[in-house]
Amino acid sequence: MPDHAAAAAGHVGVSVEAVGGVLSRVLEGLGLSREMTGWHAVEVWPTLVGPRIARRTRAVAFRDGTLHVEVEGSAWMQELGYLKKDLVQRINHKLGGEHVRDVRFTPPGGKRLR
Repeated sequence: MPDHAAAAAGHVGVSVEAVGGVLSRVLEGLGLSREMTGWHAVEVWPTLVGPRIARRTRAVAFRDGTLHVEVEGSAWMQELGYLKKDLVQRINHKLGGEHVRDVRFTPPGGKRLR
């Protein structure tokens, strides 16, 4: 099966890599690079934190440098609160930059515990 993207890029004399580089620069210029990487963190959350944490959590959103994560149970919320600084550093290291500034933990459905 032919690679249509490569064929189209070759047809106009532009490589797919060159288009990707231009797109990255445009996103950075618009201030969207951090948001795109943050949303990538939502998608790959289980890989970023490992199976033990992933079984009890679910990344649901990324806004203004904050990764929003739903957590099963108040004990896990408390434990993750203690690990927050380390998690932010680990996530940023794996994503290759300082994209995530904070992680906000909430119960499933976004309801606050009393």
